[in-house]
Amino acid sequence: MAVSNVKLLGNRPSPFVNRVRFALNLKSVDYEFMLENPSEGKSELLLKSNPIHKKIPVLIHKDKPICESLVIVQYIDETWSDGPSILPTDPYDRSIARFWAAYMDDKLVPLLRSLADATDEESKAAVLEKTTGDLALLEDVFLKCSNGKGFFGGDTLGYLDIALGCYLGWIITIQIEINKKFLDETKTPALVEWAERFKSHEAVKGTLPETEELLPLLMMRKAAAAAAAQSSEPSD
Repeated sequence: MAVSNVKLLGNRPSPFVNRVRFALNLKSVDYEFMLENPSEGKSELLLKSNPIHKKIPVLIHKDKPICESLVIVQYIDETWSDGPSILPTDPYDRSIARFWAAYMDDKLVPLLRSLADATDEESKAAVLEKTTGDLALLEDVFLKCSNGKGFFGGDTLGYLDIALGCYLGWIITIQIEINKKFLDETKTPALVEWAERFKSHEAVKGTLPETEELLPLLMMRKAAAAAAAQSSEPSD
């Protein structure tokens, strides 16, 4: 069997790894998925390939490592240019897509982590309100970018679809665990419909992790957060 010249270091639950997998699937790129198991520590290949951050994902193409999920997605789009375009072709539209992708990572990710770690109803309610507001803003972004079509990218899956869609598995799992919806039909109806289209896309099916896989990981994270909060409380 021929050795693939495209390798991806990562694991299934990571939304950032799945971003890269969606892009590779969309471009029909064959690759070797090299699993990094957190319980076993970081592999020598990961430490060698990403010596600065020492994090997944890392794409290795022709023995050259590329790091950071959004950077990797752009690299995939430019390298396999004969496949469906991921970023918009217009320079202004490309800049807008990059802006909102960065916004999602800067604003939405910390909120999702805070929701996952929340140990009391008061803090959970405050974070939930902020998360709902952020998603309402992204609802408006979707309506503007999609031009009435099915995806942020219009008729086809694009950069912002991949940037936001990678979080869907965790969003659904967190909603189930806290028994509250922040992506719901009343406040973000267009995003709810988009989420269903995204999950059923051929580049996504079988790659986006299911709740059954993520819920045990979420519960482990919550237990660790609760233990850390308890240990930080001043003793009598």
